[in-house]
Amino acid sequence: MIILGLNAYHGDSSACIVVDGRLVAAAEEERFTRIKHWAGLPVRAIAYCLEESGAALRDIDHIAINRDPRANFIRKSLFALAKRPSLRLVTDRLKNASRLGSLADLLATEFGVDRSGIRAGFTNVEHHTAHLAGSFFVSPFSEAAVVSLDGFGDFVGAMWGVGKDNSIDILHRTYFPHSLGLLYLAFTQYLGFPKYGDEYKVMGLAAYGEPEFMGLMRRVIKTPEKTGSGKSSPKLFELDLDYFIHHSEGVTMTWEGGEPLMGPVFSKKLDRELGPARKAGDEISQRHMNVASSLQRRYEEVLFHVLNEVHQKTGSRNLALSGGCAMNSVANGKIFQHTPFSDIYMQPASGDAGGAIGAAYYVWNRVLNRERSYVLSDPYLGPAYPDDFIARLLEAKAEELTAQGCAIELIHDETELCRATAQEIANGLVVGWFQGRMEWGPRALGNRSIVCDPRRADMKDILNLKIKRRESFRPFAPSIQLEAVRDYFETDYPDPFMMKVYSIRPEKRGIIPAVTHVDGTGRLQTVDRECNPVYWLLIEEFRKITGVPVVLNTSFNENEPIVCRPQEALDCFLRTKMDLLVLGKHLVRRTGTA
Repeated sequence: MIILGLNAYHGDSSACIVVDGRLVAAAEEERFTRIKHWAGLPVRAIAYCLEESGAALRDIDHIAINRDPRANFIRKSLFALAKRPSLRLVTDRLKNASRLGSLADLLATEFGVDRSGIRAGFTNVEHHTAHLAGSFFVSPFSEAAVVSLDGFGDFVGAMWGVGKDNSIDILHRTYFPHSLGLLYLAFTQYLGFPKYGDEYKVMGLAAYGEPEFMGLMRRVIKTPEKTGSGKSSPKLFELDLDYFIHHSEGVTMTWEGGEPLMGPVFSKKLDRELGPARKAGDEISQRHMNVASSLQRRYEEVLFHVLNEVHQKTGSRNLALSGGCAMNSVANGKIFQHTPFSDIYMQPASGDAGGAIGAAYYVWNRVLNRERSYVLSDPYLGPAYPDDFIARLLEAKAEELTAQGCAIELIHDETELCRATAQEIANGLVVGWFQGRMEWGPRALGNRSIVCDPRRADMKDILNLKIKRRESFRPFAPSIQLEAVRDYFETDYPDPFMMKVYSIRPEKRGIIPAVTHVDGTGRLQTVDRECNPVYWLLIEEFRKITGVPVVLNTSFNENEPIVCRPQEALDCFLRTKMDLLVLGKHLVRRTGTA
């Protein structure tokens, strides 16, 4: 039984393929198109998944899509009648929905096959249901509270319920126009970060400010008080809609193939009460930092309110969290402190890309009623390239490499390769590290990473000067051997997908300053020897040299999607000031003689 899962015509378009209940391959379309957050039909990602599985389009039994235009139709209709949105807005939504209804024809055209050759059944899964399924059905839990929070999908901003075995019982929906994700988007735009997916910048900026605007924040989004009987309100949270325009004027969105674009969602009332919005490129003032800090603090208050309500209703100690809000790693790292949950699972692509996996497993577990047998613990689901492929690339680029003063070394022994690389990291070099299969999700997890020495306080500035050219307030992440977490972090809980920020022990902050944020935290990745033995060995060799079982890990890119192919890794190396590139077993070293 082969299931193709899709996130199509939405930001972070993606595809995955499930064969007899096992996730064989998954990838975001942006890695192939080289356009961040690419929106449209993920043709290249589909082609990769088919190739990896050895299947053709005609072999697919089910195609699952993480959107259902029919979901919540009555509520959508009543809202449209009451608000009478513009004809342009209605036309845009209908046009987007119509593509989902003609996917078979679109796929046949893109892959050059006859429509009759596609025998798969098509299943549309409500957006947030796919989020819940994409977390719970691939989690290690047999039962859990399941929560999805993001912007909007199929007219819903939040959903929660209970997962048990191969079923999910949905107990609550928060409908449009209320959304915790939209709150964060509005203030991200207000702070002058207009691009789709820029929320993570605000999260990093927040650590530099003070939450001086909490009064305003608590007016903008309210959480209901307990009643006198102690019973909870049916509403999880509620936006003060005077601060927003998405419900009244609508929001322009472009999902047609290329970079997704969204118009502003905040109203002029926010400008009047908080001061003028920052324009992209303007200097960031302390006021902006304080707005970011206040937003993050209020987001956390609302998140913990939601999770405590869910725990009270479900009684579960396990939490499967999903949706775009699950990418807020700062808040995620505080869930243990502020809620009764003792175990948490989030898949590596908890945002919209992960809906492809959710849709596929919804079909496997709910539609086909199959038992669960797979846990997503290995995030390396993308393409891999053998050493002979890399050798041919380097041979073809030999003239250019020589012109740039580069020397190539081939090291067959894995331990020696890691030892040589670790020594150069300890020497202060900036190393591009390209190994095995590409990671699934937005984080570089040791196969498409730039790796550096975390002990150097100046490494953040070196990286930004040589390669990243990004905002100075954004932190870099530590990759740490799983067995050493308790020695360096105040919370000893595995996080192989880099989804949580924890406090670094005060006595260790001076040892690893390059990965210690201004507030003493780090967004860690725990590296398990069994899951990624080569990356673990690299850190082990670095530990033997320095005594520190941690390396700085940042994504292998330069203001573009994370590199996918060796060609992109080599191009990034050559156009930046990276010192060393490790492509499989090949070391490309700048000798400085050009």
